[in-house]
Amino acid sequence: QVQLVESGGGLVQAGGSLRLSCAASGHTFNTYTMAWFRQPAEQEREFVAAISWSGGTTWYADSVKGRFTIDRDNAKNTVSLQMNSLKPEDTAFYYCATDRVPRRLGRRRSADFGSWGQGTQVTVSS
Repeated sequence: QVQLVESGGGLVQAGGSLRLSCAASGHTFNTYTMAWFRQPAEQEREFVAAISWSGGTTWYADSVKGRFTIDRDNAKNTVSLQMNSLKPEDTAFYYCATDRVPRRLGRRRSADFGSWGQGTQVTVSS
């Protein structure tokens, strides 16, 4: 059974930075695309960023491109999200997720991801 545990959320002022981490277990980590999603209060969950199983390919939501960076360490089974130049509209619960299918690229829909962490809250004050 796949387990994902996020950490690193918190309260930060606009313009600041946070780094989220997600520790994975229970699957062959280095064969699955990993992603970060977020869900603002009373809104739908939305895609933030994803990284291929090897780490060689990344893709981002337009709203975070140039500010956020996703990376992974396959030796440690972790995926991280470096968030810079944070804005109040980045406030949300952030979740990491693993693709349902190994070695697949380009997915952005939450339905394409089969295992989820419990989430970590990020709050950006203005």
